[in-house]
Amino acid sequence: MTPRRAAGPYAKALFALAKERDQTELVGRELGDMAGTFDSDPGLRDFLARPWIAPAVKRAVAMDIARRSGLSKLSGDFLALVAARGRGDHLAAIVETYRALVDEDLGRLRARVRTAIPLTDDERGMLTAKLLHALGGRQAVLEEVVDPAMLGGFTVESGSILLDGSLEGQLERLRRRLATG
Repeated sequence: MTPRRAAGPYAKALFALAKERDQTELVGRELGDMAGTFDSDPGLRDFLARPWIAPAVKRAVAMDIARRSGLSKLSGDFLALVAARGRGDHLAAIVETYRALVDEDLGRLRARVRTAIPLTDDERGMLTAKLLHALGGRQAVLEEVVDPAMLGGFTVESGSILLDGSLEGQLERLRRRLATG
């Protein structure tokens, strides 16, 4: 089973429990951090992927990691379950699906903002306000990416919406207008 297909049932079950306990945001943050840890540590990732290591051993290692990281009980138990079931390599996909469920429940959208330099707090606030209007009143959670290859401006992607306020985009639009007369 692919990570994307396996992620759905795990994410939905976790979301239901987290919502019941009013911990949806906390669990999302904690598991996002753990997914980053799993992705950045090839030794840990390889250990959890080995089929000959007993599920109980994988579970114990995951519980130890959760305890040392100060995770909530729900996040720690979930991490241990995922490890014991040999789905540690699916954690990033589970987190992505889980975040989508939380966003849908809270009526918000994720927007990937690409800029040449980091946004200031004022710029971030203005952009968030403009996106609130552009996205039909839905709150936007900005995921900022600094791209030094950009000449200037910004691009925003949210689902099928693309707002291009980059200097490259402006120059391309000007080139097309000049080319068509």
